[in-house]
Amino acid sequence: MNYKDYLSITDEIQEALESGKPIVALESTILSHGMPFPENVEFAHKVEVVVREAGAIPATTAIIGGKLKIGLTSDELDLMCKAENVGKVSRRDVATYLATNQTGATTVATTMLIASLAGIKVFATGGIGGVHRGATETMDISADLQELAHTPVAVVGAGCKSILDIGLTLEYLETMGVPVLGYQTDDFPAFYCRKSGFGVDYNIPDAQTAAKIMKTKWDLGLEGGMLIANPIPAEYELDYDYMEKVINEALEMAKKDGIHGKATTPYLLAHIKDITSGVSFASNLQLAYHNAKVASDIAVEFAKLNK
Repeated sequence: MNYKDYLSITDEIQEALESGKPIVALESTILSHGMPFPENVEFAHKVEVVVREAGAIPATTAIIGGKLKIGLTSDELDLMCKAENVGKVSRRDVATYLATNQTGATTVATTMLIASLAGIKVFATGGIGGVHRGATETMDISADLQELAHTPVAVVGAGCKSILDIGLTLEYLETMGVPVLGYQTDDFPAFYCRKSGFGVDYNIPDAQTAAKIMKTKWDLGLEGGMLIANPIPAEYELDYDYMEKVINEALEMAKKDGIHGKATTPYLLAHIKDITSGVSFASNLQLAYHNAKVASDIAVEFAKLNK
């Protein structure tokens, strides 16, 4: 395999990989398609600071100039945040974007793929994609779930996005053998909300336990990754019933506007932000910072186990 020809890894991250230092992968779709400019610029830099302060090295990913970028310069972060001619790239799009020199923001699935190619085992996101509401009719199921089933990366997120069918998403993950671990919680979080009405497979008390489970799974040669569900901090949580009403309103708007496929999530998140007068956006920032902190703690513990 010649995949290393397509990797562009910063010197800092390459040195960290060679010496076994803790690294946390970060996606770029949240920058290009999940947040408005210029607020996303502040977030892009701050989330990397959060990772560093917790003792790990941030590795934001993107596709730029025919390369899978692992670690972005300040100019490259700005490029992704301005999002001019920046596509949303899932696994199916990777080869085309590389071969045609298009600029692409990496989804959860693609970030997992790139992290795995580089040997990075921990990834912090906002929340994963999953089975969309109405998927029994539309078959709209995120590629994130198949990636979790096959790619050996631990994903730390605030559960799955609350615009999804959470019950069906969890059923899908169970079928594919993906462990769903609650970080200090019995409840599966629903992005803006700490509880969804569904449970996790196991409540893990700390980062060290998460790292031990990761190491054990991959020592055994078990395929795939795991989801570490980390609830939004209580002070930034939004009311579940209120958010359900908001989400249903946004879904109706999407249906009326003929939105489907990979355009659905950015459309819904933008309209939810508008409907909630920006409150959901503030919560989104805080849960992403919190996920970055927990992911960094886990990466630090995992690096210790592998020394």
